[in-house]
Amino acid sequence: MSVTRTGASAVSDDADPRRWWGLVIIALAQLMVVLDATIVNIALPSAQHDLGISDNNRQWVITAYTLAFGGLLLLGGRIADLVGRRRTFVIGLIGFAGASALGGAATTSGMLFGARALQGVFAAVLAPSALSLLTTTFTHPKERGKAFGIYGALAGSGAAIGFLAGGLLTEYLNWRWCLYVNVPVAVIAVFGGLALLRGRPGHTGARLDIPGVVLGCGGLVALVYGFSEAEPRGWTDPLVLSLFAVGVVLLAAFVWWQTRASQPLLPLHIVRDRTRAGCFLTMCLAVIGMFGLFLFMTYYLQVVLGWSPLKTGLGYLPLTAATIVGSTQISARLLPRVAPRLLMVPGSVLASGGMVILTQMTVHSAYATEIMPGLVLMGLGMGLTFMPVFATATAGVAPYDSGVTSATVNTSQQVGGSIGTALLNTVATAGGTAYVAAHLRNPAEKALIVREGMVHGYTVAIWWAAGVLLLAGLAAGLMVTAKPPAYGPARAPVPEEVRRARFP
Repeated sequence: MSVTRTGASAVSDDADPRRWWGLVIIALAQLMVVLDATIVNIALPSAQHDLGISDNNRQWVITAYTLAFGGLLLLGGRIADLVGRRRTFVIGLIGFAGASALGGAATTSGMLFGARALQGVFAAVLAPSALSLLTTTFTHPKERGKAFGIYGALAGSGAAIGFLAGGLLTEYLNWRWCLYVNVPVAVIAVFGGLALLRGRPGHTGARLDIPGVVLGCGGLVALVYGFSEAEPRGWTDPLVLSLFAVGVVLLAAFVWWQTRASQPLLPLHIVRDRTRAGCFLTMCLAVIGMFGLFLFMTYYLQVVLGWSPLKTGLGYLPLTAATIVGSTQISARLLPRVAPRLLMVPGSVLASGGMVILTQMTVHSAYATEIMPGLVLMGLGMGLTFMPVFATATAGVAPYDSGVTSATVNTSQQVGGSIGTALLNTVATAGGTAYVAAHLRNPAEKALIVREGMVHGYTVAIWWAAGVLLLAGLAAGLMVTAKPPAYGPARAPVPEEVRRARFP
């Protein structure tokens, strides 16, 4: 292989000359997937009104997507290995566009929930393919670092773009365009992917762990559904307790099966590492609080304070800006010099402090002095936490484990979002209902009492979220033991279970 050298770097002559345009297509697809977890937050009050969705069920617009996404993400990575990355990438884009069109045309709540779940299914196919294509397209270390930096910056901006795009589309068109907008984006990405990305054959020896998918995804669905039914039925209702029991049993069976499967969905040596397991747990707990906040603040700003969708989207900008600063200007600079947990623990505590500030909000709170400070602290804390979690969880991993490790980090994020949205929505609805029942004495004050009840329910749930964020900090402090710099390259012998499960 001939090599061209420029200074200290060496780049192969046979490197794809279109690789940087390919990066644009890959990043565009990943941005669409990340954006869709937040774009519907702004549109949710309008969609709830149009389709007659109950307060208890509204969380399924978000949870149906994150649950399907997180539950099937590991399977999506295996499918990419089996079918081929570019082919899976294109299939994921086409399916995502179709599901988005179906959701935009929804005439019932069930149709919208189903479309969002279908979006999650195809997102689980698309996201691992995009990351794998990026890995195989950029092989030179210097170029790979630059490509991953661009990719991470674009993917990380998905939340901000989602809130702004959701506000613009909802206000000037309608909420359905928050889903329809994915169709032209996906079409561009499909043609760009076919023209610019190199196709590689799949691994004929790869096998799908279908029992693992059924057990793992089934257990997660049972748990989330149990949380969502706890509010209307009560925590001690037989159905709720049965759902929790079934969820625990299925997840325990999933762990058992992963020790027996020849090609497991989640090789258990990935999570046996104490630091890596601590990163997964920290991510899951932190996202439980974050997703709950997005849901409540959207309703607070639009329904209680009467803001427009666009103004609501702009209201999230301080949180997004603080997250970017915490991640790129603080964590990225300090991580090479300090142990990861010295960033994760203060970050979780800072985010929890921001939540505590938000528990003081009332129906008449001023945004600039009572809401924005909490959002800024929350954003800084998340930036300090998420960046070292991603870097530490994926550092020093052997090449044959890099894909499944990345998928596991993303899975813990999506599962945390699913559980957090369902759990905290249940807590908020129950708290608001109890407040109205206890304080409504004069029918003439009903409108005010209902608004106060909504805010009371939100603050109770935010207290829970603050506690969960402290648990995230505790998990990071006790389990993440990596020293700076986080793991070096893996040197240990390949475990026997890996040799048996590794694809040819």
